[in-house]
Amino acid sequence: MNKTTFMIVDNYVFLREAISLFLHQTKNFSVIAQCGDGMLAIDLARENRPDIIFLDINVLPMNGFDVMKSIRKNSPCSKIVGFSSLSQPIYAKKMIRHGASAYLTKNTCMNEIGEAIDEVLKGKIYLCREVKDILSMQILNEQEGIPDINSLSERESQIIKLLKEGFSSKEIATTLTISCNTVEVHRSNILKKLKLKNTVSLIRHINSLAFEI
Repeated sequence: MNKTTFMIVDNYVFLREAISLFLHQTKNFSVIAQCGDGMLAIDLARENRPDIIFLDINVLPMNGFDVMKSIRKNSPCSKIVGFSSLSQPIYAKKMIRHGASAYLTKNTCMNEIGEAIDEVLKGKIYLCREVKDILSMQILNEQEGIPDINSLSERESQIIKLLKEGFSSKEIATTLTISCNTVEVHRSNILKKLKLKNTVSLIRHINSLAFEI
């Protein structure tokens, strides 16, 4: 029986080694490449054509989504499992839309990683339990009219994080390399999405959440 081959792409060596050790415990699995560099990952995928690629969306120096786009072009049969410390559903949705077969957070236990692999090999899409739990809460909050931070875009989430840290609109504009007017538009959209009246109520809402932006 042919073995299922894997490539692991993550900035952290210890995490790559932990996943590799777990995979090697299964007779029919083989890790044929691993690295912590997005550009190298593209070359390795082209050369090795692994069945499944674990890809950290925060891999350096390239954006993980750009890495995935290139890998899918150079190794189209490889299934990609997005791997990230970010549990916001917006990232999972974006990863799946760009062609990933699964999305796992770095809180995902090894047993669930095994479940995800089984589903991916069957041609199915898999979201880890952490993301699905957040999605469930998001749906419940929408039904109850409770503002949900997961409705925000990636840029809006960045702005909220800076607001929470005490940045002014001008400082946010400088940090994100955008205009003050753009920051104000984002702030207005954030308030509308979260059904809040002003920045003070926004900060209070953010501080009341156990959820980390």
